[in-house]
Amino acid sequence: MKRHAPATARNSEPIAGVLAQELPESGLVLEIASGTGEHAVFMARRFPLIDWQPSDPDVEALASIGEWAREVGLANLAKPVELDTRADDWPLEAADAVVCINMVHISPWAATEALFAGSSRLLCAGHPLILYGPYFEDDVEPASSNVAFDQSLRGRNPEWGIREVSQLDAVAQRHGLEKTARYEMPANNLTLVFRRR
Repeated sequence: MKRHAPATARNSEPIAGVLAQELPESGLVLEIASGTGEHAVFMARRFPLIDWQPSDPDVEALASIGEWAREVGLANLAKPVELDTRADDWPLEAADAVVCINMVHISPWAATEALFAGSSRLLCAGHPLILYGPYFEDDVEPASSNVAFDQSLRGRNPEWGIREVSQLDAVAQRHGLEKTARYEMPANNLTLVFRRR
């Protein structure tokens, strides 16, 4: 029932380093597409003053997240909630930050558009939506590994694929957010920070 993703062990510390700069000192963070639940555990331990709310649309993922949460018993790690970004109603009405790790490239584009729309509803002015994963950028030569990964993703599902940062910027603008920070991460990934205007 409890799942394990090897990449989580590699990227948790670099992601936490960025979150330490971008998250509020306290408050509620909604994690979108929490997957195995390992990031939620790591971040809840790392940021004890933050209430961490994991979520996922997948029933098996929710079971794994719940198992991790029960095992560690952290007071600031909430039970996971079912959340598909494309749903009209999200299970939370407000959050101090939204974090989404490795979802955008393995979901339909409509899920990303809905992620920005939903985050805009939840966040107050100045509060962040933080994305981590592989992205393509204008005027930046893509890593060959990312090009191959993109082809592999599209071969598995034509609705998947590495997105252009310019696409994200455009959808952010439509929903009242703007990019305020960009961090280069290990393994040719980026962390992008969008804040509510």
